[in-house]
Amino acid sequence: MDQQVKEQIENSINNSDVCLFMKGSPEAPQCGFSMAVSNILKILEVKYQSVDVLKDQKIREGIKIYSEWPTIPQLYIKKEFIGGCDIIKEMFENGELKKVFDEKGIGYKK
Repeated sequence: MDQQVKEQIENSINNSDVCLFMKGSPEAPQCGFSMAVSNILKILEVKYQSVDVLKDQKIREGIKIYSEWPTIPQLYIKKEFIGGCDIIKEMFENGELKKVFDEKGIGYKK
């Protein structure tokens, strides 16, 4: 991954408390996994930034290297990689995701 791609990824993560790298946009997800995670964030009314990895192949591949995680979507909260779709769904279902938002001071619908 070149330095410019790394900086773009880091800027997205650093400039938003909650950042979701996904395929498509929250309004028009381009895969079911991305839709599932963005829907969870919508249900919780969490303000977040999304990055459409389909718009830039270098970002799409670079985020996988950056996080050492092979799949998209990827959720970051306060610069920390939280996980992909399966992890986020499980955390949402068992209440862990709300705990992370509480610990990191992120507002959501309680």
